[in-house]
Amino acid sequence: NKNKILVSETLGYEVVEFKKGFLERMPVSDKSIDLITSNCVINLSPDKKTVFAEMWRVLKDCGRVVVSDIVSEGEIPHKLKVNDQLRGECLGGALTEDEFLSYLEQVGFYGVEVLKKTYWKDIEGYKFYSVTVRGYKFEKKEGCVYIGQKAIYKGPFKAVLDEEGHLFPRDETVEVCTDTSEKLKKPPYNEFFTVIEPDGEMTEYDCCEPSDRGCC
Repeated sequence: NKNKILVSETLGYEVVEFKKGFLERMPVSDKSIDLITSNCVINLSPDKKTVFAEMWRVLKDCGRVVVSDIVSEGEIPHKLKVNDQLRGECLGGALTEDEFLSYLEQVGFYGVEVLKKTYWKDIEGYKFYSVTVRGYKFEKKEGCVYIGQKAIYKGPFKAVLDEEGHLFPRDETVEVCTDTSEKLKKPPYNEFFTVIEPDGEMTEYDCCEPSDRGCC
């Protein structure tokens, strides 16, 4: 932490702390971080799935990741992956864009979105891009039930399908469970949905009981 004072003075905050560790084993407690950001380092890890899992572990519920990295347009050949120079240039270890987004979703992130995508370079006909990606952590709660809450998707699309397979046609009222209701009240969904609370006593239904409702 020898640079703590200099960095604090530059940023204007006295809450800066440096911790030495690895992406695959972050030296911080579970559910202790509000925001994770990184710039062109995930591609350097030999175990990227563990990196994404670590992000999920250390983030608080409703925390978010905003990370920039290099991705390839398609799968690159083995000879490029093992090229030391290309790995050092953040190219040899790059995931495809689909892999990058999929790994975030596989560990549990919601609302995964590419905020910015810029062409970087072409190596032997394989195109690489710089992308900035955002995702949110939302932990499902035990005891999720239907209590009469409803959601209305406001548009602009004719309909949207969420990560659990719930279909929301535009301007139509859809009954949602307590988990989905809480998720839709928070970014990045809240500007697109209106959640209506029950106005009277309702019968509770277990979220995953066999029914015509999709399990959340």
